[in-house]
Amino acid sequence: MSAPAAAAITVAGTAAGLSDDELLAAYAWDFPSGRADGPLFRFNFVASVDGAAALDGRSGGLGDGADSRVFALLRQTADVILVGAGTVRAEGYSGELLAPDSQSWRGARGMTAHPGLAIVSGSLDLAPDSALFREAPVRPLLLTAATAPAGRRAALERVADVVVAGEPTVEPDQVARALAGRGFLRVLCEGGPQLLGSFQAADLVDELCLTVSPLLTAGTATRITAGTPEMTPHRMELVHVLRGGDTLLLRYGRAGAGTTGSS
Repeated sequence: MSAPAAAAITVAGTAAGLSDDELLAAYAWDFPSGRADGPLFRFNFVASVDGAAALDGRSGGLGDGADSRVFALLRQTADVILVGAGTVRAEGYSGELLAPDSQSWRGARGMTAHPGLAIVSGSLDLAPDSALFREAPVRPLLLTAATAPAGRRAALERVADVVVAGEPTVEPDQVARALAGRGFLRVLCEGGPQLLGSFQAADLVDELCLTVSPLLTAGTATRITAGTPEMTPHRMELVHVLRGGDTLLLRYGRAGAGTTGSS
């Protein structure tokens, strides 16, 4: 049985579908002037048209074929995937991070087959015998707080690299230093809202790739950013608007950053 065709994605207002190479160019990593040594934090989220960040507790329920296609391509070019422990549990992270063709694409360009996986967990409430660690294609990096229970830390150090990145909570600036120290400059952040909220408060959100799902969900689902008090808004600049059917794929960058055009 043949593989299903890739979901068609176009530049909004046009009819011609974009190839994977054209999508990769549209999502090239643009380091702000003077920041070529990174890291650059790109957040990728999906939300309903009425602002919900999840459906039945999972963001995956809001996505479609177009969102999945961009999701995979964003992973393909990242040095590391950064994610909060709550999202890891809710979305069931485990096993291969990329399809074989994406691994081959990376290998042909001198990259490791898989991006790194970095998990933010202040409490280290993760099971060391879970599929997340058993089936990991790369040894995960756990970024935690100095107050994390010593017993949990000792157990997880057998299956992951554990790094203290703040006290009493994980601090985004220390996360940035820890990732840069490992050569992770292209950081793809996949959630959740608490992680985005903390990075927004620290003024470390360089990009937001937002899929707008054509669903009205109502209910009490959280927004894509949560856990921080209302603050002075951070202005973002629209980089592009793509369309996959009734789904919009938006890319925003930090306003006035200036870019070098690095990929």
